[in-house]
Amino acid sequence: MFHKALKLTLAGCVALLMSLAQAQSDGSPIPKVSDQWRFEVTPYLWSPGISSTLFFNDKYLNTAVLSSSNVLGDLKAGGMIAAEAHYGNWGIMGDLVSATLQQNQTISTTAPTAQGAVPARFATSATLQQTILTGAATYTVINNKDAYFDGLVGVRSIAITATLGLVLDGTSLHASDSKSTSTVDPIVGLKGRYRLADSTWYIPLYADIGGGGGTTNMTWQGMIGVGKTFDKWIDVSLAYRALYYDMNSNGLLQKTTMKGPQAAITFKF
Repeated sequence: MFHKALKLTLAGCVALLMSLAQAQSDGSPIPKVSDQWRFEVTPYLWSPGISSTLFFNDKYLNTAVLSSSNVLGDLKAGGMIAAEAHYGNWGIMGDLVSATLQQNQTISTTAPTAQGAVPARFATSATLQQTILTGAATYTVINNKDAYFDGLVGVRSIAITATLGLVLDGTSLHASDSKSTSTVDPIVGLKGRYRLADSTWYIPLYADIGGGGGTTNMTWQGMIGVGKTFDKWIDVSLAYRALYYDMNSNGLLQKTTMKGPQAAITFKF
C-alpha cells in the first residue's frame, strides 16, 4: 500500500506548508555567499502526470497518458531527494528520482481450441522502472538582497526498464518481455530564487536543457513555485515541475513529458 502512504505524506507536506505559513520569521530567503561551506538537503515528493509513447521491440506503442492521481495509484516504490554544497561562489548539486510504476488489468477475449472458440481472460501487467539522476557544478552569477541565481553545467542520466507480462487465467501459460534504455546527457541551466517584497516568501526557479548523449535528441527540465524560509534552517516550498525527453529511434521514450506538483522541505546547515 505504498501509494496510500505516499498520498498521506504528500497531504502532510501541504498541511505543514500551510501551518508554517502562519509562523513568523525574520530570516531572509536569499543565501549568503561567503568563504565558508554551506549545505542543503531537500527530501521532496513529486507527483507528475505522464504522457509518453514507448518504442518497444521495433514498434511504437500507443501513447500512454497517466494523470498525477493515476501515477500515485500505480506507484509501487520510489524515493526523491536533492542536495547541494557551496563554498563561495562555487558549488555542486545532485538530484535523484527513483520510481517503479506498475499497471494491471484483465482482458476478456476468445481463444481457439479443438472444440472451437471459447471465452478466455488474460491478466496483463506493465511495469516501468526508472531512475533519473542529475548532477552539476554551479557558480553564483546573481546575489543581492532580492535575488540569488546559479548557473550550472552538468549531466543527467536516466535508466529505464519496461516490462510487459501476460497470463492466461486458470492456467500456467504466461509470457513476458522487457526492454531497457540508459543514457547520460550533458545539460546547462540556471537555478535560484527571487524574494517577494522584502519578505521571507520567495519564488524558486529552475531550468536546464541538454541532449546529444546516448540515445537522447533533447531533454529539458523546468520548475517554478512559491516557498517560505523559517529562521535559517528550513525552507518549505510548493512548485510545479516538468521533465521532457525526446529519444531517437533506439530509445525507449519517444517524446515523453512528466509534469505535476512538487512539495519539498529543505534543511540548511
